[in-house]
Amino acid sequence: MGFRKKDEEEYKSSGVHYKQSFGDRIISIITYIVYSIFAFVCVYPFYYIFINSISSNQLSERGKVIFIPLEVHFSNYASVMKIDGLFQAAKVSLGRTLVGTAIAVFTSAFLGYMFTRESMWARKFWFRVVAATMYFNAGIIPLYITITNLHLLNNFWVYVLPMAISPFYLILCKTFVESVPKELQDAAMIDGAGTLRIFFSIMIPVIKPILATVAIFTAVNQWNAFQDTLLYITDKKLYTLQFVLYQYINQASSIKALLNGSSGSANIAASMAKMQTATSIRMTVTIVVVAPILLVYPFFQRYFTKGIMIGAVKG
Repeated sequence: MGFRKKDEEEYKSSGVHYKQSFGDRIISIITYIVYSIFAFVCVYPFYYIFINSISSNQLSERGKVIFIPLEVHFSNYASVMKIDGLFQAAKVSLGRTLVGTAIAVFTSAFLGYMFTRESMWARKFWFRVVAATMYFNAGIIPLYITITNLHLLNNFWVYVLPMAISPFYLILCKTFVESVPKELQDAAMIDGAGTLRIFFSIMIPVIKPILATVAIFTAVNQWNAFQDTLLYITDKKLYTLQFVLYQYINQASSIKALLNGSSGSANIAASMAKMQTATSIRMTVTIVVVAPILLVYPFFQRYFTKGIMIGAVKG
C-alpha cells in the first residue's frame, strides 16, 4: 500500500493527466444527465410550492406559476402567521420532536447495547419478541383501546411513549455496538466498571454516528406525524403543526369558512379573504411546516453514511 500511495503521489506531481476515452466521456455525460434529472425531480416539488407561495395568488390559483415566481410578494406568510393556534401547534410539534427524539435515541442505544451483553437474562428471547413487532401488530382499534386504558387520550405523552422503542432503530444500534471491539468493554470491566458505567463512558462516545442517524430519523418522523393527533387528541391546545396543515388543506376550498374559524378577529378574516386563495393557503402553510425540519436535516447528513453502513452490515 505504501508503494502504491507513493506512485500515485509521483504520478500527480508529474503533471501528467489521464485522458478519458470517447466511451468514458459518454458514460460520464450520461451519468451527469441521469443524476441531474433525479436531483431535479427531488427538488422541484419544494421549489414549486415555494414559488407559488410568494407569487400572485390569482396567477397561482390558475396554475400560471410553473418555473419562475410572478408578481412576488410575501404577504401570504404574514397573513398565515396571524392564524389562531399556529404558534401553539408549533410549540407542541417542537416539544414532541425534542422529547420524543431524546427518549427514542436513549432506549434504542441502551437496549441495543444490552442485547449484546451475554450476561442479560434470556436476551435472545427478548430480542426476538421485540423484532417480531416489526412484522405483526394488533391494528388501530386494539391500539386505541390500549391508549384509552393508559389514560393517554388528550395527553402530550401519547406523542412520545408509543414511539419510544423502535425495533428498526434498536437493531441498527445493536449491530453497530457489535462492530465495536469487545476488548474495550473487557478492559473497563477489569477496571471495575459496571454495566451503566460502560454504557455511558465507553459505548456512548463510540457509537455517536448511529445515535445521530437514529436522532434525525426519529426527529423527522415525530415532526411529520399527524395521525396520532387525529386519533387521540381533541384538545386544540395539543394540536401539532402537521395536523393543522392537514386541517387547512382540507378546508382550503372554502376560504371564508377557514378564516372565520381560525382567525382571531373579523378584521383579520376580512383582510385575508381579499388576498388569500385555496392554493395560496396550501402552499404557504406547507412551507411553514416543512421548512424547519429541512433546515435541520443537512447538519446531520455527514453522520448518515457511517451510521447506516456500519449499523446495517456487520463484518
